[in-house]
Amino acid sequence: MRAVRYHEYGGVDTLVVEEAPEPSPGPGEIRLRVAAAGVNPIDWKVRSGALRGLLPVELPAIPGRDAVGVVDRIGAGVRGVGPGERVFGLGGVTGATAELAVFSAWARVPEAWTDEEAAGAGLASVTALGGLNALGPLEGRTLLVEGAAGGVGGAAVEIARALGATVIGTASERNHGFLASLGAVPTTYGPGLAERVAALAPEGVDVALDTAASGSLADLVAIVGGPDRVSTVADHAGARRLGVRVADAENDSALLARAGELGRRGLYTPRIERAYPLERVGWAHARSESGRVRGKVVVLVRADRAPSPTGL
Repeated sequence: MRAVRYHEYGGVDTLVVEEAPEPSPGPGEIRLRVAAAGVNPIDWKVRSGALRGLLPVELPAIPGRDAVGVVDRIGAGVRGVGPGERVFGLGGVTGATAELAVFSAWARVPEAWTDEEAAGAGLASVTALGGLNALGPLEGRTLLVEGAAGGVGGAAVEIARALGATVIGTASERNHGFLASLGAVPTTYGPGLAERVAALAPEGVDVALDTAASGSLADLVAIVGGPDRVSTVADHAGARRLGVRVADAENDSALLARAGELGRRGLYTPRIERAYPLERVGWAHARSESGRVRGKVVVLVRADRAPSPTGL
């Protein structure tokens, strides 16, 4: 099969498209023929070697945590899904940016989602849902999302709105129109956040979700009135120091199914900034690594796919 691989830790120049051995699904796993794969910060952090002490990988490695495709083979004990079904989901820390990938968590793709959208949904949706679930019921509450224009932040905004929350989202000013399109009240991040939020929500903010690890956790705690009202999916060190709730992404088919159901109801659509062909995977990683992504970056894997109009 064709796959993206890197044979050593390093920059985007280590990424090559080449033939690689086909994976086989184990018990409780499925294999799918990948149409498109997401690019997430974890991908380039692992590839660069920055996380080798925490998440070492066997080289050569195939980057990618999430993708969309058609089920090709199922492992022992798998029920409720079969060959030919279109699913999105999650595998291991690596392995998704290839013609064939093995997943341990998946859900059916809403008919309205394109392959690009479904490829960007897996990790973003389970991360957002994990962070939101840690805050309790959201209906009728006001939520502040730090880093609301990114893949996880944008998913959190739409999902929280679907759950009945009023959402204030932080982002750079150039992304305020994007946040408004998601249903959030936009504001900028950084010094003076408490004053800006107070002007937007005179009756106060109930809970906050940090998706950016921008160093704002102490401010978020002060804004909502306590660390038990804040969750983070990004700043583990700050959370330990302040007593903030931490939500890690999990390979959870139930969370994926929940995201898919919201998609079927038209309440959540993964936002894709750019889609790149497989041969330009280095560009995709570089774009994600720039930190200026609005929504998600994806890679089109299937040979008959061309980039969407938003791609290069």
